[in-house]
Amino acid sequence: MADPSAHVSRWRDLDKLLLRPGNLVGPNFEPGPELRDDLRAYVRVLVVGAGGLGCELLKDLALSGFRNLEVIDMDTIEVSNLNRQFLFRLQDVGKPKAEVAATCVMERVSGVNIVPHFCRIEDKDLEFYSDFNIIALGLDSIEARSYINAVACSFLEYDSEDNPCEETIKPMVDGGTEGFKGHARVILPGVTPCFECTIWLFPPQVKFPLCTLAETPRTPAHCIEYAHLIKWNEAHVGKSFDADDPEHMQWVYSEAVKRAELFGITGVTYSLTQGVVKNIIPAIASTNAIISAACALEALKIATGCSKTLSNYLTYNGLEGLHTKVTEFVKDKDCLVCGPGILIELDASISLQKFIELIGEHPRLLLSKPSITHHGKNLYMQAPPVLEEMTRSNLQLPLFELMGKLPKDIIHATGMTCVNGKKMSCLRKLRVMFKGIVDGVADMDTAGGA
Repeated sequence: MADPSAHVSRWRDLDKLLLRPGNLVGPNFEPGPELRDDLRAYVRVLVVGAGGLGCELLKDLALSGFRNLEVIDMDTIEVSNLNRQFLFRLQDVGKPKAEVAATCVMERVSGVNIVPHFCRIEDKDLEFYSDFNIIALGLDSIEARSYINAVACSFLEYDSEDNPCEETIKPMVDGGTEGFKGHARVILPGVTPCFECTIWLFPPQVKFPLCTLAETPRTPAHCIEYAHLIKWNEAHVGKSFDADDPEHMQWVYSEAVKRAELFGITGVTYSLTQGVVKNIIPAIASTNAIISAACALEALKIATGCSKTLSNYLTYNGLEGLHTKVTEFVKDKDCLVCGPGILIELDASISLQKFIELIGEHPRLLLSKPSITHHGKNLYMQAPPVLEEMTRSNLQLPLFELMGKLPKDIIHATGMTCVNGKKMSCLRKLRVMFKGIVDGVADMDTAGGA
């Protein structure tokens, strides 16, 4: 028979936050045991990334009373991960990170259910992300953060006065670490600045002069960048390098080793190759633990209202002594991602094909090969081929009819754009308004065009 005191002891610290009132609680906070039960029964959290920070997040959330967790990660476990990604063991090398991390936490924390997803974040549709109450990010790339940020902001709706509708806000908690430095931030789309509002916080990537790479390499990083930027294009004409493809990364590593041997340079490793190509600074386990704890606490605040949330960006620096600081950044009212959406006025006769061409030329969008969705329905998908074939017939139909003959509504476009000279996937929200509508019926005599 189970010892009832064990259950009390397990949630003792959590109960101190949830069972009694306080001066810093949220406006809707009502202390009581029901709050703890609701947290475990109804709150669903998605952890994006199962690396050093993601492993800590899964463990901390499970131990903080969250029962319904899911984790998504496209990587498999490597030997170099084992020094800081503590859920993994040597026998796990080669296995999907998400699956191993989920199994490990469920074995150690009774009652928690974690569903793993071994795939790219772009492989999931909007409906998948809409099912979660909170999204926690443990990512190591700007591109991935930007994509998830756009997905969360796509659910946001505004009223007639351009105020965000509270029930459509999808909270995010974002953590990041670089060596002894880290950050934790709370993103409430439409309320606090989103990731794109503060994209300027990220320093520009270090770039080496091509003449140094080609003629006088002096460091392992020079050899790696030579293989990445010069040798790849020479050997793979017309083929783009994919930093997330293990075969591509292995090729760059092999070429970098040859380059280093030619110039008598030591220190080229596979993990360093990944770090240089992806601009990743090696992680430190203690920093991951500190930042994860901050993120898990913010997720608990959001879910229960037991305290006011972080406002809104915490930085940590343990390089020399210890320094932490909270900065309140301001939302960009003209943000393309978390704002009300770009307004596009169209004639009711315009076809979906013409609409796709227009947004590709729009100066604030410049989306190439966009896929179009409307309230979760695929109007046209560029990929995979089976979906492209299924939705191809919609291209010649009027967009007005495909949208249910609504005079105005929200459409989402997913495509490729160029940021700082680098192509990346992005999602944009568009407010489409049709001209020539009389009593909900299109005047089809109106000429097409924007």
